[in-house]
Amino acid sequence: MDEYKVIKTLKNELFFSDSSINKLKIFHQSLLEKNRKYNLISKSTENSIWFRHILDSAQIINFIDNKISNNIADFGPGAGFPGLILAIQSKSSRFHVKLYEKSPVKREFLNNIIQKLDLKNIEVKGDIYENNITSNIIICRAFKKLKEIIEISREIVRKPHKIIILKGKNAQTEINNVSLGPKYSYKLESSITDRDSKIILVEAK
Repeated sequence: MDEYKVIKTLKNELFFSDSSINKLKIFHQSLLEKNRKYNLISKSTENSIWFRHILDSAQIINFIDNKISNNIADFGPGAGFPGLILAIQSKSSRFHVKLYEKSPVKREFLNNIIQKLDLKNIEVKGDIYENNITSNIIICRAFKKLKEIIEISREIVRKPHKIIILKGKNAQTEINNVSLGPKYSYKLESSITDRDSKIILVEAK
């Protein structure tokens, strides 16, 4: 899917405004420029950022209830996926994203682009183990295996929460290899960017 079709999908199906699309274009250009010097994303995906990274991240919007206040924690966002994309899309004053990124280089990029886009609903934090996680939603993309994410959830996230994880074709295998216990339930949803990929939705009581 080319840039034009991705933008059309973002506007028609995921409710990105013209202003949000313009911010995505600025982000896209900044990412390409910085990626020449820093390894923010794989260079093999530079020609498919709109589809491979932006649209893939944006689909998480379908699983977030915008009628309630949402404090979202993005574990390991790298160059801003998916948390930054959600912050760009959101028009709600009750929507806030925290990006937990341990790489100083990536944190610098994230802080600079947040300032450049004048985003008020997002902030950059350090390593997850150095912070008190109080978010009601955790999101992950290309972070860790489900087993490790659940362990982190049990160890450092203290309140009931929802976990949304973008995964590839091995999602069911990862689920089979973890003991969720009575406090965790899950379901699988299909990705709109790859029919073999899945989105794991976990409810933690």
